[in-house]
Amino acid sequence: MFKDKVDEKIIDFLRENSRESFVDIGKKLKLSESAVRRRVKNLVDTGAIKRFTLELGEENVTSAIVLVSVDSATDTSKVSVKLAKLEGVKTVYEITGQYDITTIISASNIAEINNSIDALRKIPGVIDTNTVIILRKIV
Repeated sequence: MFKDKVDEKIIDFLRENSRESFVDIGKKLKLSESAVRRRVKNLVDTGAIKRFTLELGEENVTSAIVLVSVDSATDTSKVSVKLAKLEGVKTVYEITGQYDITTIISASNIAEINNSIDALRKIPGVIDTNTVIILRKIV
C-alpha cells in the first residue's frame, strides 16, 4: 500500500494516542474530519493499521521479571528476538551472570502473565527460567 507523508503523520498521531479524534488530527494537518476518516479507513483496509490497542495505567497492570537461561549451543540473540514477539513482553535485555536474558512481562492479571511465561518456556534454546512478580513500583 502506498502511504504518503500525511498518512505517516496520521499513523504517528494514532500511535501516540489512538483515541485522538479525527477532528483534532484534521486540525493539526489542515484536513477535514472526513478526509482523516477516509485515510484511516484506507490504512485499516490495506492492513497498514492492523488494530487499535489499549494501554492500561500502571495501577491496572501486573508485571513480572523473568530471568532466562539459554542453552550454550543456541544463539542468545535469536532467543531474544523470539521473546520480544511474545504477547505481554514489554522489554528484553541480554545480560551477564547466571542468566542470559531478562524480560519484563506485563498483563492485566496473573493468568495472562502465566500464559506468557508458558509460551516463553517453549522457545527452543530456553533451558531455565526464574520469575519474580513485581509487587509495587517505587520510582
